[in-house]
Amino acid sequence: MKYTFDYLVFIGRFQPFHLAHMQTIKIALEQSQHVLLALGSAQNERNIKNPFLAAEREQMILSNFSKEDQARIKFVHVIDVYNDEKWQKLVKSLVAEITQSEDRIGLIGHFKDDSSYYLKFFPEWPLVELDSLKGAMSATPIREAYYRGEIDEQAFPAGTVNFLQNFQNKAVYQQLQDKYLTEDKTNI
Repeated sequence: MKYTFDYLVFIGRFQPFHLAHMQTIKIALEQSQHVLLALGSAQNERNIKNPFLAAEREQMILSNFSKEDQARIKFVHVIDVYNDEKWQKLVKSLVAEITQSEDRIGLIGHFKDDSSYYLKFFPEWPLVELDSLKGAMSATPIREAYYRGEIDEQAFPAGTVNFLQNFQNKAVYQQLQDKYLTEDKTNI
């Protein structure tokens, strides 16, 4: 099969991985030999906005795909850098570590809101711009429900549901839930 791209880069935090994320990856797999997920907020501290470590997100994401598709999904871990220029350089350097100079690289995503401005940072990568998927699904209300003990099985693929249920049995979930219930909700 001839693909338009060798790699399509999909940037996100995936906290947690929901159906709109999965749809995006499926679309990317139709157009590219590989999908390169740039996992944002990959530092090792957990907080209520970023409850899952990068390795856990890799596991969560891959659990929703066949072995064949898993082999085509690659990851880079992007730590938070609060400077757009430095962040852009970091993402490009991480992508360059995985790809070859002759590879056809693109970027996939959609302009959901003001937080999607970063999609304009990579003009050398053709943008596969998507319309809003799954009713403009946002991870914030999904996380809020999760901290209330709810898992909306309509919002997640089966592998994510299983991951979230197992994570609820860990002490770290209880710590994050307690923090969520006692903290100001403006930074979730």
